[in-house]
Amino acid sequence: MRLINGAQNARSSILKRTPLDESELPPAAQELIRRVFGAELGPAEVVDRILRDVRERGDAAIQRYNEEIDGVPAAPGKLPLEVSREEIEKARSEVERSLVEALTFAASRIRGFHERQLTHSLKSFQDGGVGQLVRPLARAGFYVPGTAATYPSTVLMSVIPARVAGVSEVNMTTPVSGDGSVAPVKLIAAEIAGVDRIFRAGGVQGIAAMAYGTETVPRVDKICGPGNVFVTLAKKKLFGEVGIDGIFGPSETLVVADAQANADLVAADLLAGAEHDELATAILLTDSVELAEAVSKAVRESLSTMDGAAIARQSTESRGGIILVDSIDEALALSNEFAPEHLCLQIANAAHAMQHVRNAGCVFVGEHSVESIGDYTAGPSHVMPTGGSAAYASPLGVQDFLKVMSVVNLDQQTVDQIGPPAAAIARAEGLTGHARAIESRLRGQVRK
Repeated sequence: MRLINGAQNARSSILKRTPLDESELPPAAQELIRRVFGAELGPAEVVDRILRDVRERGDAAIQRYNEEIDGVPAAPGKLPLEVSREEIEKARSEVERSLVEALTFAASRIRGFHERQLTHSLKSFQDGGVGQLVRPLARAGFYVPGTAATYPSTVLMSVIPARVAGVSEVNMTTPVSGDGSVAPVKLIAAEIAGVDRIFRAGGVQGIAAMAYGTETVPRVDKICGPGNVFVTLAKKKLFGEVGIDGIFGPSETLVVADAQANADLVAADLLAGAEHDELATAILLTDSVELAEAVSKAVRESLSTMDGAAIARQSTESRGGIILVDSIDEALALSNEFAPEHLCLQIANAAHAMQHVRNAGCVFVGEHSVESIGDYTAGPSHVMPTGGSAAYASPLGVQDFLKVMSVVNLDQQTVDQIGPPAAAIARAEGLTGHARAIESRLRGQVRK
C-alpha cells in the first residue's frame, strides 16, 4: 500500500473525493450503452432515457431494458415481472439449511437492534395544545443489486428496519440472471425479512418502476438500497418525486491505529473493506512508522493467498493507502473531515477516543469489534452513508420509515394567549386574512 506522509499530503491525494457523476465508465459499460441506445451517452443521459421510458411505457419499458441490458427473456407470458410464490417456496430446497439458519440468526439480531432503536425513536405526543403524530410509511420499495454476486445480507439489513417501523407493504426489485431467475438465497432472505412482493427489474428500470408505478409494479413512498453509478444517479434525480434513503457510493473503511495495534488485524480489516469492489476505499491512519511498515507487509502477504485478490489489490493500489500523522488526535481530526462509512478504532482506550468522533456511518470500537461482523450479524443496518455524507446523514434505521405530522389542538384560553401576537405578525406581513382568521377566535375581540 502506498505511504503518504502528513495530513496535508493526504488531503490533496488519497482523501480527496471525486464526484460520483465524474467517474469514468469501464469500456464494457460504454460498449453496452452504444449497443442499447445507438449513441455515445454519459451515465446521466442513460438514466434520463430509462426514467422517461419507464414513466411513459411502464411494464413494456422494463421488459425491454431487462432484455437488452441484463439479457432476460422478454416474453411476458413466459416470464412475468413479479416473482411467484412457487419460485420462493422452491428456493428453500435449493439453499443449504445451515445458510438459512445463519440468515435467520442474523435477522433476529437485526430485528432486535431495531426494536430497541424504535423505543428510543420518535414518539407521538400532545402537550400544551401542540404535539406530533408519528406514523410509518404506507409502502416502501427496496432495490437489491447483484446477479453473479448475491447480497442476502443487504435484503435483511434494508427491509427489517422498515418492518420494525411498521411499514404496511414492502416490495423489492432486483436484477435477474439470463434465464430470468432470482438467486434462491436472495428469495429466502426476502422471505425471512418480510418482503411482500418481488419484481424482476434491474438497474435504473427497477428504480423507475417503484418511483412511477407501472401496470405490475406499485408506486412506493420511499426507495431504499444501494447500486451502481446508474442506480445512484437515478435515485438522485428522482428525489422529490419519491423519498430516497440516501445517495450511496463505493464502500469506505478507515482504520485509526496506534503502535500497540495488531498489524495482522489491521491488514485484515483493510482487505475486508477493499474486496467490495475496485472503487472501494481502505485507508489506515497511524502515528507509528513501525505499524505502517508491518501493515503494508501483512497486506502484501494476505493478497498472495486471498480469494478475489484481484479486486482487493486494485482497490488498495488505486484508492487505498497508509497515512502517517503526527498523533492519534490528528488522525481523528482527519477522520472527521473525511467522514467515512466505516471507522475502526484500533487504539489504546478506544472507548474513550470515541467521544472525539463526530462523523462516521458506524464506529467499530477496539480490535474485537470486527467491521465484517457489522456487515452481517452485529445488529445495526450495514446500509450507511458514504461519499462524505456521514457528516450530515445517518445509517438506515427505523427513523427512515417514520414520518411526523404536527398537531395543533388549542383551547380557548391558549388562543387568547398566543393569538394576539400571531395576529400582529400577520398584519406586519400584510396578511390581513390571516390576522382576521386569528382575531375571529379571540374572546371579546372586535372583528375588523
